[in-house]
Amino acid sequence: MLKKAIVAGGALALLSSLAVGVPLASYTKCGVNYLKESASDSVPLEWKIKQARQMISDLKPEITKNAKRIATEKIEVVRLQKEFESTQTQLAKSQSDIERLTDDLKGGDEHFVYAGRNYSSQQVKEDLKNRFKRFKTRRATADKLQQMLTARESSLASAEARMEEMLNAKRQLEVEIENLQARLGALRVAETASDLNLDDSHLSQTRRLLDEIATDIDVKEETMRVDVEYFSGIDLDEPSDENLLDDIANYFEGDAQGSELVSIQVD
Repeated sequence: MLKKAIVAGGALALLSSLAVGVPLASYTKCGVNYLKESASDSVPLEWKIKQARQMISDLKPEITKNAKRIATEKIEVVRLQKEFESTQTQLAKSQSDIERLTDDLKGGDEHFVYAGRNYSSQQVKEDLKNRFKRFKTRRATADKLQQMLTARESSLASAEARMEEMLNAKRQLEVEIENLQARLGALRVAETASDLNLDDSHLSQTRRLLDEIATDIDVKEETMRVDVEYFSGIDLDEPSDENLLDDIANYFEGDAQGSELVSIQVD
């Protein structure tokens, strides 16, 4: 049942893409790219730096392998140099012998003695012919060896230069990863400080609340003070005027004198 649903859904998507004139492959590619970008964005920076460190560490086996190949090539170049030098020595000896036999034959003698043995001029000519033939072959070999040696020395120099570049690039990557690690550390510290600002905001809210409470208390205290001032009697225990008693005595004495005058007049 599930298989039929998947097939039906795929057929429907295909028909829909054909209906609107957009290839289904473009939808698929777009979806895959979106998933890759989303996955990349969700990867923590610490993990990416760790991955970069691992990739730099993975360069070591490759560098070791290349160093071994360079060492092997150096040995081969040294062997080739020795072979070329030996061939050059043999060529020099062969050329010297050929020149000697040539000079002897030019003298016109019919018999020659070499190393205590007698040879006819014909034998010397035949030997000279063979020697000259071997000399040319050996010289051609020496030329090939020199070409091979030049080519391999050039290749070895290029390999060593590439190895040095690879080592320098690895060192540069190590320096850059340390720089990125430091920058990430500073970023995390800044983010932590930003988080602390949230606590500061909460403290500010608390401060405002306390100010509101203090204001409410001030208003209530001021209201009570107004009520006492306008609607309450004088506090006898705390007279506000030091001459209050004298004023009262004088006031009432004045009233008494007025009363006596009034009574006399009536009589």
